[in-house]
Amino acid sequence: VGVWNRSLDKARPLLAAGVKLAASPATLARDVDAVITIVTDAAAIAAVYDGPNGLLAGDVHGRLFIEMSTVRPDTEIALARKVAAAGADFVECPVGGTVGPALTGKLIGMAGAEEAAYARAQPILEQLCRKVERFGPVGAGASMKLAINLPLMVYWQALGEAWVLCRHLGLDTTRLLEFMAETSGGPNVLRARGGAIAQALAGKPPETVTLDCDLLRKDLGTMIEEARALGFGLPVAEAALAVYDRASAAGWGGRDGVE
Repeated sequence: VGVWNRSLDKARPLLAAGVKLAASPATLARDVDAVITIVTDAAAIAAVYDGPNGLLAGDVHGRLFIEMSTVRPDTEIALARKVAAAGADFVECPVGGTVGPALTGKLIGMAGAEEAAYARAQPILEQLCRKVERFGPVGAGASMKLAINLPLMVYWQALGEAWVLCRHLGLDTTRLLEFMAETSGGPNVLRARGGAIAQALAGKPPETVTLDCDLLRKDLGTMIEEARALGFGLPVAEAALAVYDRASAAGWGGRDGVE
């Protein structure tokens, strides 16, 4: 296993575990059979794949590239064309889940790929995901990821508004969240992250940030942009984004979304 990261400090735990550090993305692609990438946005994808030291800079014929970032479908489709031109296979597979599910191999994968490339990637994806499905050609995975994330982003805002209606009762936040999780308005994420949310509501924010406010804003903006390209508006998502924008402007951009 080899690794390259734009921020070296984030790779140090892997190096301590014996993983080999590549000098550049190009070096990494040269030395492995399959490359997995997951970065912030389309600009970061271009920075990693393109250029004289990018993943596609050298001879990558026969390699497999699995791209897992949360971006618009057009970004993945354009990248797939570049990878195909270099003689390699390409699978997009953005995932649902944060640090906990990632560490235990329990992510949810949404793949877009040609069938042969997906079959090649499946043994790898099944090590990372408790469930992975192919939804169609490249671009389909990105569409599904934006779709499943939208209700979640809106829910965090809705939960905050629900809290306003009952905070004056002075209830124990753990008790409150456990009760909410059992109601018809309690999604799976409330059961999974209810404890962390309860602590944040009690004034004890999480020590580890898994998905910060600015990343929520990025995802919502991507959803809204994609909907507009398809000829639709997302009024609820737009309203939620406006609130997140105000939170970021007030200095909460790097704070965990559960806060």
